Amino acid sequence: MQLSQQFSAAFSYPVHFGRGTFSSGNDLLSDLVGGSGKVMVVIDQGVADAFPALADEICEWFSHQPDLNLICSPEIISGGEAIKNDYRRIMSLVDQMLEYHLCRHSYVLAIGGGAMLDAVGFATSLVHRGLRLIRMPSTPLAQNDAGIGVKNGMNLHGGKNTIGVFAPPFAVINDFDLLDGLSDELWRAGISEAFKVAMIKDETFYRELLELAPALGRREAAAMERLIIRCAELHLEHIATSGDPFEQGSARPLDFGHWSAHKLESMSNYRISHGHAVAIGIVLDAQYASRLGWIQKAEADSLHQALQTCGFDLNPPELTQRLGDNSLQILQGLEEFREHLGGILTLSLPGPIGRIQEINEMNSEWIHSDILALQESLCN
Repeated sequence: MQLSQQFSAAFSYPVHFGRGTFSSGNDLLSDLVGGSGKVMVVIDQGVADAFPALADEICEWFSHQPDLNLICSPEIISGGEAIKNDYRRIMSLVDQMLEYHLCRHSYVLAIGGGAMLDAVGFATSLVHRGLRLIRMPSTPLAQNDAGIGVKNGMNLHGGKNTIGVFAPPFAVINDFDLLDGLSDELWRAGISEAFKVAMIKDETFYRELLELAPALGRREAAAMERLIIRCAELHLEHIATSGDPFEQGSARPLDFGHWSAHKLESMSNYRISHGHAVAIGIVLDAQYASRLGWIQKAEADSLHQALQTCGFDLNPPELTQRLGDNSLQILQGLEEFREHLGGILTLSLPGPIGRIQEINEMNSEWIHSDILALQESLCN
C-alpha cells in the first residue's frame, strides 16, 4: 500500500524601503505587526557601536506603543561571521526566546548585517518551529541580498552555511539611515552582489552599474539606494519565479561567482568579507565565461575595471595560496561547492550579459591562468 501526499504553501512578506523607522510618528513597524504582540529586539554590535543612541531610541519608540510589549531591553550581540561560527551563542539566543515565553505569534526584530541576520534567523526558526522574524538589514549587502531572502544558517566544520533552514521572514525593513555609519569596506560589500545579479539577469541594470561605479566609489547615497532597490527587486523576483525557492535542484543561479568566494572566505578565516570575496569570484567566473565565448573579453574586463573603481581589492594573498603538491588551494572550492550542491557540480555563468548558462566542470588550468592574468593586470 502507498499513500501519496502533495500540497503547496504560499509565502508572502513585504520589503519596505525608507528612513527613520524609530522616529516619532513613524508607525511602519506597528502597522506591520498589527499594533500588538510581544517583541524581542536583537542588535548587531557593529550597529550599536555606530549608533550608540539606537537602543534608547527603540525603547522610547516602544513606550508610545501601548499594545506592543518590548519584553526586554534590546539585546546586543556580536555580528559578522563570528556569530555564525559559534553554535553556543545561537543556542543562547534560543534559550532567551524560550525564557521570555515567546510564542509563534511573537516577533523577533533583528537589526544588523547579513551574517547576524542569518544566525538570528536560524535561532528564531528553531523556537516553536518558527517565530515571526522581522529583519532590519544594516548594510547594502544585507539590504539587497542576504536580508531579503529565505535563507538562515551558520558555519560548522570549517564550511560556509553548512547547517541551516529555509524560512521566509515575516517582513523586512530596509532603513537607509543605517548605512550612514558604515566603514568603507561594509558600505561597498553589497556592490558585488548587485553586479552579480545584474550580469546574469538584467543587462540594462548591468550597464547602469558600470556608469554608477565612480559614484559608488565616492559613496554617493543616491547611487547606492538605486543599486539596493533594483538588486532587491531582482532577488525577490528570482525567489518568486525560479520554481526552486528552497534550492532543491542542482542549479543555483544566484551563486554565480560563489564557489571561489566561499573558499576565499574560509581560507582567510573570514578576514575577507562575503561581498569582497564575491567581487573576486565573479571577476574570475566572468573571465572563464569569456574563454567559453559566452561573453566578450571586453565585457569581462569592464566588470573587473568597474569593481576596482568601486574600491575592491581583487588580489588578496589567499588567491595564490598553494598546497603541498603546488596546486592552488582555492581550487578545492570546486569540490566543496559540489558537496554543498548535493553531489552534482552545476555552476552558473553569464552568457550573454543578462542571461545565464550552466556548466558541470571547470578547467583548472584556465582558472590558474586567469588568476595569474588578474594579478598581472593589477600590478600594471
